[in-house]
Amino acid sequence: MSGPILEVRGVEQRFGPFQALGPVDLVLHRGERLGIIGPNGSGKTTLINCISGTLRPQQGRVVFDGVDVTDLPPHRRARMGLSRSFQIPKPFTGMTVLENLLVPIDQISPSADAEDRALAVLESVGLQRRAGHEAGGLSQLELRKLELARALVVEPKVLVADEAMAGLSEGEIDDVLAILTHLSATGIAVIMIEHIMHAVMRFSTRIVCFETGRTIADAAPDVIAADPLVQKVYFGEQTRH
Repeated sequence: MSGPILEVRGVEQRFGPFQALGPVDLVLHRGERLGIIGPNGSGKTTLINCISGTLRPQQGRVVFDGVDVTDLPPHRRARMGLSRSFQIPKPFTGMTVLENLLVPIDQISPSADAEDRALAVLESVGLQRRAGHEAGGLSQLELRKLELARALVVEPKVLVADEAMAGLSEGEIDDVLAILTHLSATGIAVIMIEHIMHAVMRFSTRIVCFETGRTIADAAPDVIAADPLVQKVYFGEQTRH
C-alpha cells in the first residue's frame, strides 16, 4: 500500500481542564526515522500513548497503514504492526530472556516457529548468548536491548522507541543507535522519543519539536538545530538543567 504508514489527524487530549495535547497533526512515512523532542511536559508521552492505544484521544483520529485505529486497543494495533518499547524496562524477571520474547509472540502473533523467531531477534540486538539467562540478571544496556527485542519480535511495521537510551553511557548509546539504524534499513519506520539530543540528531532524518502540547517545528535535523524557537524552548531548558 502506498501513502504514509501512520497519520495523526487533529488529535487532542485533555486531563481535566489541562490541555495536554493538540490539536496535533503528524505524518510518518514508510521506513522513516522520525525524532520527537520537547521539554518535559510538552506532550510527547501523551502523543505516543494516543498512537499506541494506551490513551484514546478525545478529538481527532489515528490512522495506521490506511486503517483508522483510533478505537482499537494496544494489542490490536500491535497485531497490525504498530509496536512500542517503554522508557522503563519491566521484564518478566522470573523468566529467561528467550521466554520474555515468547510471551508477546504468544499473545500477539502465535506461530509454530516462535522460538526460532525469538532467537533471530535476540541475535539482531546482540542478546543471543543471554537467551537462557534469567532476565532479572541483565545489565542496564541488556535490559534496554531486551525491551527493544520484545517490541520487535511481533514483526512491526512501525516501532515507537520511548527513551531507549536513557541512563546509558556514550558507548552504549552508540550500540543502541546501531540497532535502531539497522532496523530502519530493513524497512521498519522508527519514531524515537529521546532527550539525548546528539543521539536524536544522528539517527533522525526528520525531527518534530513539541511545546505545551503543540508542534512548534517539523524539519530536518540541521534546520531544527538552527531554529530560534526550538533553541529557546528546548535547548534553553537543557542548558538550565
